Amino acid sequence: MRGGKRLRPLAIYAGYRAAERSEEPNFEDVVTLGASIELLQTYLLIQDDWMDDDEERRGGPAAHVAFKRQVGDTKLAASLAILAGDIAAGFAFELLHATRFPPRRAAAALQAFTTMHFEVVCGQQLDLLGHEAVTLVHHLKTGSYTVRGPVTLGALLGDASDEQLQALERFARPLGIAFQLRDDVLGTFGDTHSTGKPAGHDLREGKNTALVSEARTLLSAADRDRLDEVLGNPLATSAAVDAVTGALERSGARARVESELDLRLAEARAALQEGQTLQPEGVAMLLQLLERIALRDR
Repeated sequence: MRGGKRLRPLAIYAGYRAAERSEEPNFEDVVTLGASIELLQTYLLIQDDWMDDDEERRGGPAAHVAFKRQVGDTKLAASLAILAGDIAAGFAFELLHATRFPPRRAAAALQAFTTMHFEVVCGQQLDLLGHEAVTLVHHLKTGSYTVRGPVTLGALLGDASDEQLQALERFARPLGIAFQLRDDVLGTFGDTHSTGKPAGHDLREGKNTALVSEARTLLSAADRDRLDEVLGNPLATSAAVDAVTGALERSGARARVESELDLRLAEARAALQEGQTLQPEGVAMLLQLLERIALRDR
């Protein structure tokens, strides 16, 4: 109830309108499916915050922190948070089954949902292990359930043709990566009041972001040492974090990531222009979704 971006339900609706030819949209099932995805994200965020030792989420306490304030015991609080996430996951699947997909698309929708869930879990595992293939992590962890999965599910709800599904996949794949690239920039350079997280959050958490990956090849030896001192150090001072973020800016690491972001967005736009089978209203919505992802500040 604290808010959030709500981009995934928008992606569902845009995918639905890109495929649906009826003049009377099925809003009830669009909303049900959107709620399912929001609950899936809630479950994933609860666990992600605990794994990353994040204390804040959307400007308030993370679930395990809120439970700690209630019960006083760290392990018990974490256990309660994990169970709350499990309940959210159960509700997500319940609402998925309550969504009335066209009969010929019901099995494909279930497969798309389970694949999306499997990919994001694999991506999280690779992220925790600090896997060096950052783009692969982005593709699995974020692209799967932020753009590709929701757009596909919305299209299946609209009884999309195989040609439409392929066109939407070509759009969603680069946009999902662009979403995470924007996340990486915001996680280091974003405004605390907008993101709901402390400045330099990703650095203190030790995340192997696209910024860090680029910086390894661009920073001087002295600046790499400063980066290593801050990366994964929750006790790093604000001055130390500021020094590293300044180095990331000066070295060109930020510019490279933002250039890659622009390329991915251009790829997604081009895919929509080539998607001749897609409905114009849906294409317009997908372009609006792209702009929201590209320009968001949280």
